[in-house]
Amino acid sequence: MASNQRQHTFTWGHQALRAGFAIAADGTLRLVRLAHPDDERPAAPHSALPLVELTALGHGSGWSGPRFTGTAFGARLAYRTHRTERRDGWEWLTVELHDPDTGLTAFVELTSPTGLPVLRSRVRLRNEGLAPLVVQSVSSLVLGGLPAPDALDVHRARNDWLAECRWYAEPLRAAVADIHVDVHEHDSRAALALTGRGSWPTDGHLAMGALTERDGGRAWAWQVESPAGWRWDLGERAHGTYLALNGPTDAEHQWRVRLAPGEEFTTVYGALALGSDLDSAIGALTSYRRAIRRPHPDHTALPVVFNDYMNTLMGDPTTAKLLPLIDAAADAGAEYFCIDSGWYDDDTRGWWDSVGAWQPSPRRFPDGGIQAVLDRIRERGMVPGLWLEPEVVGVRSPVAAELPDMAFFQRDGVRLTEQGRHQLDLRHPAARAHLDKTVDRIVGDWGVGYLKLDYNIVVDPGTQAPGDLAPGAGLLGHAHAYLDWLSGVLDRHPSLVVENCASGGMRMDGATLAVSQLQSTSDQQDPLRYPPIAAAAPTAVPPEQGAVWAYPQPEFDDDLTTWTLGGALLGRIHLSGHLNRMPEHQLALVRDAVAVYKSIRGDLARALPFWPLGLPRWTDEWLALGLSVPGDRTAYLSVWRRGGPAELRVPVRHLAGRSVRAEVLHPSSAEAGRVVWDGDGLTVSVPRTPGVLLIRLTQGG
Repeated sequence: MASNQRQHTFTWGHQALRAGFAIAADGTLRLVRLAHPDDERPAAPHSALPLVELTALGHGSGWSGPRFTGTAFGARLAYRTHRTERRDGWEWLTVELHDPDTGLTAFVELTSPTGLPVLRSRVRLRNEGLAPLVVQSVSSLVLGGLPAPDALDVHRARNDWLAECRWYAEPLRAAVADIHVDVHEHDSRAALALTGRGSWPTDGHLAMGALTERDGGRAWAWQVESPAGWRWDLGERAHGTYLALNGPTDAEHQWRVRLAPGEEFTTVYGALALGSDLDSAIGALTSYRRAIRRPHPDHTALPVVFNDYMNTLMGDPTTAKLLPLIDAAADAGAEYFCIDSGWYDDDTRGWWDSVGAWQPSPRRFPDGGIQAVLDRIRERGMVPGLWLEPEVVGVRSPVAAELPDMAFFQRDGVRLTEQGRHQLDLRHPAARAHLDKTVDRIVGDWGVGYLKLDYNIVVDPGTQAPGDLAPGAGLLGHAHAYLDWLSGVLDRHPSLVVENCASGGMRMDGATLAVSQLQSTSDQQDPLRYPPIAAAAPTAVPPEQGAVWAYPQPEFDDDLTTWTLGGALLGRIHLSGHLNRMPEHQLALVRDAVAVYKSIRGDLARALPFWPLGLPRWTDEWLALGLSVPGDRTAYLSVWRRGGPAELRVPVRHLAGRSVRAEVLHPSSAEAGRVVWDGDGLTVSVPRTPGVLLIRLTQGG
């Protein structure tokens, strides 16, 4: 459907989402309402903002533009037309905005999966003018008209190496000061802004956030789907709150692009989910993440992976060390066996600054080479996997001299070196050809069916190849090229399973999750500190994609063994540990946990997360993660006790008032704990610490 400017308002959406738009007197189009169709609360057109915020050299700069003065570029993009369509279970709205002075046209692409309360947005810019235009920032999504800051709490997640997904909340008014707008007749310039940094997009914070209305029963959760820089911010306008989602910007990431006449640029996606509370909003984001990701059989099969790294071989694999581990992993029920880092290391000086050729070490695999080890994995009924860090080339690697300088990150014509390594720029054909040859050899010739793709350096702010106006633009260009390369690999090898890792969860962004099958959640080696990470990981990653380490050791007692195994059962269990050194009693505990996981994994692939005790904090003594199976009568609950009282009541609101059967699936020992359903929630008793219970709740039981 098309429309002209005489139509001053219009609506768009479906049974779970309704958006209302209005054309202001200045010609700008504003999103004045975004809610569930049954929500009858009035729109707030007075606090709405132009649909796009954009700054360009010579046409307004900085972040105090249209939100406060109306002088930056976003206020000059006037509505021209819009059209709607339906594609493959998605509703589409494309809005065309135009600035006659410069000839810049913005196409705002708004999409939503039919039946989900989630809005996805990006902006495509086209220079239809006669002169070049240098863009410094452009929003992916801008939404005003939210409740006033006094009514809202804001939620965000610190995300650091070994300490991922640490959510915290505060009143929005604590960050956005009340300046008494009516006295000043001017909106506050205070804002809460969060940005990503460098080539680890989720280093520091997750690229997402949330708002909850304290008394109104509404919540909003969002993510910026950028594999490089990003920014979101919240502020006050006309007694309401606005939200703006951006990819990289000039101010924060040294990003800008020059659009010659006829040239285009498209932003990263931003996505916003609606809910009645934080759990339901994140649940909607979970369903949305499943809808946008690349289809793959792994997402429903959920095979058990054994990886030899964590607290086990730690990057020192050899044939002699691997063969007994392979047998033990197979006996425990593993279905994939991944040889982690070090398999290519044939240098006594260490491998960190010599990687890049990705050839197996004859010293580590003397009899039959690595093929003999891969064959043993297959003989034991498992799919072999290998660790790879594709984007880096060590300064001592022969590949560093074989490839041209233009195939690497550079600044001012100088090849960058970070921690003894160069970084490939996947926009260059030589870099891509090198990696294609590497992967096709490992997967096609060697028969490897699983790749753990790691990334352990940070390049900030990016690279500046010819054609890059700024290093942040080069970084974003490479990041998109990397995902395109990875998609090409999966096109050629459709059964290959790829795990995304960057020192754990430093690349846990929506764009990369949409391409890879699994996501490493952490490198945390302390089993007592992993539970808050495992419990909060489903805020960022669907449960079936979130790889959670389970690394029992022979020296563990039974409580610690069941603890480290039980903490992974509502994620994607990643076994490790010296299973080959365990007595039969301990191996039986491992086999029991794996069997429980296999019995429930079909539900995990479609379940939605909830947190009956709230999102976990780093030092909480009790933690809980729930998964509810849509359209079913079943829910699962993992409850951890690290300290505190031996008994705790755990509310389960969506099952309150119903007849529910509660049963402990893990551990199998009755002494580990007990649960009692009281009609509205569970009373959970865990007599010893550390203790964990996996509970199944079945309605009508």
